[in-house]
Amino acid sequence: MRTFPAPLAALADETRWNLLVHLGEHPSSASALATRFPISRQAINKHLAVLAEAGLVESRMVGRERRFAPIGANLSALARYLDEVSRAWDRRLLALKIRAEAEEETP
Repeated sequence: MRTFPAPLAALADETRWNLLVHLGEHPSSASALATRFPISRQAINKHLAVLAEAGLVESRMVGRERRFAPIGANLSALARYLDEVSRAWDRRLLALKIRAEAEEETP
């Protein structure tokens, strides 16, 4: 199983999560994001750098503006990974439940 420490750490921050959600609907520049979020443009740039380093967003020049957008393939891979983790935990919890119930039935 592949691990995703950088993307998960990047998404652990609520502001970065909200930025990513917004970018999924509206690819935007840091300046445009700064008008929508209650933090400075410098803080937006730092959050975008973390998301970019984690492979979750990319930027491209549109005229004189750098616009950021999510990288769909990487987000899909992360979603698949989290689904695998979820299924593994479901299996573990079911095995634990079965064992606990079996011990309750044993006199």
